[in-house]
Amino acid sequence: MENLQSGDLTIEVAVTPESVFRCTWKGKSNERNPPEILKPWFEKLLAAVGEKQGSIEMHFEKIEHFNSSTITALIRLIQICRKTNVKLAMVYDQTLKWQRLSFDALRVFEKNDDLFHLRFA
Repeated sequence: MENLQSGDLTIEVAVTPESVFRCTWKGKSNERNPPEILKPWFEKLLAAVGEKQGSIEMHFEKIEHFNSSTITALIRLIQICRKTNVKLAMVYDQTLKWQRLSFDALRVFEKNDDLFHLRFA
């Protein structure tokens, strides 16, 4: 799986021996229309995860900023992962107020099905 580099945003992917696709977000996601860039990359990621019957861990501890349109793209990813039974975890830095507020809003998508969960570093 290839890393994503677009504008100020980098997402680095490392795959563990257990087929966990660890995606580390760095820089800033400040594009006007992030889904335009993220959607095709998410589709490739989901295909790679599906081939290995793996799971996804998104790490946001190193990202400096993302806009509200990025949240929309993340919500869509959560929905697709749930629909396709792909486990997804999002890890964030709770000491950063903007991250805490953004990810607390995503808690509504946590269910008792173990497919999506949030945790802080």
